[in-house]
Amino acid sequence: MHDLKRTVTTEVVEANTRNQDDALLANLGYKQEFKRDFHPLEVFGLGFSIIGVVPSVASVLFYAIPYGGPVAMVWGWATCSVFLMFIAMAVAELGSSAPTAGGLYYWTFKFSPPKYRNFLSWIVGYTNTIAYVSAITGVDWGCSVQIMAAATIGSDFTFVPTVYQTYGVFCAVVLCHALVASCATKVIARLQIPYIIINAALCLALIIGLPTATPSEFKNTAKFAFGEFQNMTTWPAGFSFILSFLAPLWVVGGFDSSVHISEEARNANTAVPWACISATGFGCILGWAINVAMAFNMGTDLVDIVSNPIGQPMATILFNSFGKRGTLAIWSFIIMVQFMMGTSILTAGSRQIFAFSRDGALPFSRFLYQVNSRTSTPVICVWVVAFLSALVALIPLAGAAASGAIFTLAVVGQYVSLSIPIAARFLGGQEFKPGPFFLGRFSPFVGTVAVTWMTFMAFVLLFPATPGPTADTMNYTVVVLGGILSLSVIYYFFPRYGGVHWFKGPVSTVESDELASQDDAEARADSLRSVDKK
Repeated sequence: MHDLKRTVTTEVVEANTRNQDDALLANLGYKQEFKRDFHPLEVFGLGFSIIGVVPSVASVLFYAIPYGGPVAMVWGWATCSVFLMFIAMAVAELGSSAPTAGGLYYWTFKFSPPKYRNFLSWIVGYTNTIAYVSAITGVDWGCSVQIMAAATIGSDFTFVPTVYQTYGVFCAVVLCHALVASCATKVIARLQIPYIIINAALCLALIIGLPTATPSEFKNTAKFAFGEFQNMTTWPAGFSFILSFLAPLWVVGGFDSSVHISEEARNANTAVPWACISATGFGCILGWAINVAMAFNMGTDLVDIVSNPIGQPMATILFNSFGKRGTLAIWSFIIMVQFMMGTSILTAGSRQIFAFSRDGALPFSRFLYQVNSRTSTPVICVWVVAFLSALVALIPLAGAAASGAIFTLAVVGQYVSLSIPIAARFLGGQEFKPGPFFLGRFSPFVGTVAVTWMTFMAFVLLFPATPGPTADTMNYTVVVLGGILSLSVIYYFFPRYGGVHWFKGPVSTVESDELASQDDAEARADSLRSVDKK
């Protein structure tokens, strides 16, 4: 009898949760098309796995060390972490108020002045799409580089991969990620728990193991770790330090990733904001601790770390501390976590594509806006995002410096698409109905700091790696982002066929019969409650 009562109670809770989530989504104008198989902890897991602290730090350490050495690694990270938490809180408020897969462009339309909402929503939707495609490219490119670094170490440095070989590995990695991301929501959701465990364990293993294993000749003093500034570029010291921010900005990103799976999450208006804040917080703290551990145990020859034949600064640091076998063992887990990042971010990116096509904004929207009947996931969107990522990954073939555009493109695109809805909330003159997570009177301050920081960094990250750039050293972010945004604007204002003639923002998919079915579901929940009371 006790087990029966507990079962009934569980059914009541699940029914109430499902009804509340479906009703909230219906109020936002959309019918429930996905299965809500993500529990709150798994929503956090997706955001945390996208951050993937250790492999992400490994991917962009090359962009931290040359711009200030230990000071850039330690204090640059600490400085950015403060502002990153402001962004997370601002996004969390919006995600709690309106948790929908459309996320940023939906909020932009909802809070912008009526005169400008269609165009701004269009721009944010395209920019957010670009940001996710480039983020997936950056993650998988980093994974392919790490795989090649392992091959170099394993061959005793006799194997030096070409950029074309790296691209081949990249394509294989993207293919694997597309296969995983095409699985049912329940499968992807259940993968998040092991993702959390492996991510956290790898962070702790590096923080604890690196000081223990490092030989004395590679150990550094506190003065070096916290105060040594080495500018290996021709930029002035202050600006070089700011350019080093790319590392933490790339690592701790994806603030809206939990938002894009909100239609697959239970208790979405609470799970989404807390996942955003907690994932960002843990990412900032663990990332800073890892950078401190490396600053104390990487030696003083920064030039050798950056230019070592291994091709990965972190791999070089680990090799000096753990040797060949130890490095390969740790590096295999780094590759594993990086692979996990790819599956999660491809999942979130495909939901953004799905939501934008649901509102008819993307070319071939009717083709894209489909939910697979077997998996209840947008499989077509998954493969389209994977294909677009493979195209963006052609950028590094233009030269080594061009590969940096993959990372900056993701950050700049994300910051542009985040800044507009946050600013629109306070400047658009539209009513804001807060969700369970609300900062109250601190909201305007948090939003102002977040938008100011993102605007400043978006401009900074468009600068080239060195002054007086050439075709080989220029920052291609301007070309790629500017080109795609220009095409999207042309598409919007194109005579007769452009979006200005037919795009009206988010389109309601809720019908009266669906609303009635929701009322029936609530009635069933009430019935279960009465059974429980008896």
